[in-house]
Amino acid sequence: MKDDTMTRCRFRTIFAALLLALSLALSSGGVAAEPKAVLLSAEDRADIARAEEYLNAITTLKARFLQTSPNGVSVEGDAYLSRPGRLRLQYDPPSPLLVVADGTFLIVHDRELGSPSYIPLGSTPAGILVQPNLRLTGGAVTVTRVVRLPGVVRISAVETEDSASGEITLVFSDRPFELRQWQVRDAQHQVTTVSLFESRSGLPLDAKLFKFVDPNMTKSPLNLN
Repeated sequence: MKDDTMTRCRFRTIFAALLLALSLALSSGGVAAEPKAVLLSAEDRADIARAEEYLNAITTLKARFLQTSPNGVSVEGDAYLSRPGRLRLQYDPPSPLLVVADGTFLIVHDRELGSPSYIPLGSTPAGILVQPNLRLTGGAVTVTRVVRLPGVVRISAVETEDSASGEITLVFSDRPFELRQWQVRDAQHQVTTVSLFESRSGLPLDAKLFKFVDPNMTKSPLNLN
């Protein structure tokens, strides 16, 4: 039971870092609710279009990230993205977590818990992040509000089919228009913040970053010594 509790907590942390805390595995069990219709101005729609164009233009990306959980605990790591379909979150030690999206599965490996978990990529929030044509309106995600502050554009959205599961706010710098941070509010209204820094896009990335080799499968079952 203790291991199950640890697994659920870590899944919540991982999926927050992947932009949306809307995984079926972490569902609150409530009745799905359609998001309320919001009136978006022409300026709102222009900023949403800028966000979609920016995100879809990314082919590869490497960045450091700082993730702050609702309890105030922070952890850093390296994020690698190769669109479509591939992502790697390498948490700094002493965190035991590694997350790899290989184009088919989202693989979550906790070295302390042992066996990795394989989740179909299309059924996870990571599937939205690495899909070939990311859409913030008219698809899996619905924008709830757009807020403009000096030098900053904030776009908040929910899962279209279950808005009660949580909300994500993408924070962009205005000039240049770049993703700087995201904040995830889950079904329990707990907020996780992820900030990007040292971000570089368009870099060649080693394909091995997005391949996961289960260390349990490489161990010999026999003791030959």
